[in-house]
Amino acid sequence: MDSLTQIVLGGAVAAAIAPARHRRAALLAGAALGTLPDLDSLPILLLTDDPVALMTLLRGASHSLFVLPLLGWLLWAFFRRRGGRVAQSPKRWFWAIQAALLTHPVLDAFTVYGTQLLWPLPLRPVMWSSVFIIDPLYTVWLLLACVAAFFLRERVAAQRALAAGLVLSTAYLGWSLAAKAMVEREADRALAAIGLADAPRFSVPTPFNTLLWRVVAMTPDGYVEGFRSLVADEGAMRFQPHASDVAALAEAADIPAVARLAWFNHGFMRASEVDGELVLTDLRMGSEPDYSFNFAVAGHDGGRWHGIAPKQLSFSWDGAGGRLPMVWGRIFDPHVDLAADDCLSLSC
Repeated sequence: MDSLTQIVLGGAVAAAIAPARHRRAALLAGAALGTLPDLDSLPILLLTDDPVALMTLLRGASHSLFVLPLLGWLLWAFFRRRGGRVAQSPKRWFWAIQAALLTHPVLDAFTVYGTQLLWPLPLRPVMWSSVFIIDPLYTVWLLLACVAAFFLRERVAAQRALAAGLVLSTAYLGWSLAAKAMVEREADRALAAIGLADAPRFSVPTPFNTLLWRVVAMTPDGYVEGFRSLVADEGAMRFQPHASDVAALAEAADIPAVARLAWFNHGFMRASEVDGELVLTDLRMGSEPDYSFNFAVAGHDGGRWHGIAPKQLSFSWDGAGGRLPMVWGRIFDPHVDLAADDCLSLSC
């Protein structure tokens, strides 16, 4: 999730657990701890300039449920030894520190980017993908709770505000999972009707909401993309087909950057040849035709692909931003066409 959300989540959980007389200090400490795991980008940038490594190493060790409890214990022990607030109430501060750290990777796992919760185990990143990376309806309750607690200080109303903010934000996550289940049920039916019952797929909400969802399923020659509004849509979902150079992807599968990306994005990527280079596009972040992550990872060598130093291609924020009003319009109007002319569906 975005940094503001992680800051207010960390602040809210720490302040709710710490003693009331330490509430302001806990808000500040929780805010710092809530954003601490995202500082992993700094050492990674010092170690490599490989864009594939930069992308796939993020949310790794610093987000591990094996690493963060140890880090939390070390921080707690350090501040307890120094005296002060932590020494005055060690048990409550221990859990405040742990909660502020651990809620960060768990919340990140609700996005589609992927979080390596069980690093260093060689498992694919977890991506529950039920909320967009920025979702105001999740963040606003935590922000209001933190502001209220800061000004109300030791009053009972401050604790109530924090509890309300945490309950409402958590309930929103619960709603996001329920919404995802409803969308995936409709997607399963539509994909089965077009012969893709067993196709690998994922669903993800569109920017800043949980009412309009995007579903992508992989096919033998590429992938299909469809949208579902929980407000406006009725009947079968419609899917538009898109091509991918699956033969080139298969030939280059053993190239380290290709294998690393396939592991990281669960195989949800498009392959295309651009100026003699193999470009891989992460299908999880963006939508047709604008995607955030595109990497040139291989070149030709006598008709075969060979690895090159990976390059991240530029992303058009203007193009993606220009589509945003259409996306929001699609929430309430099923006739807004976010796809091209052709579609795959029994209703087309």
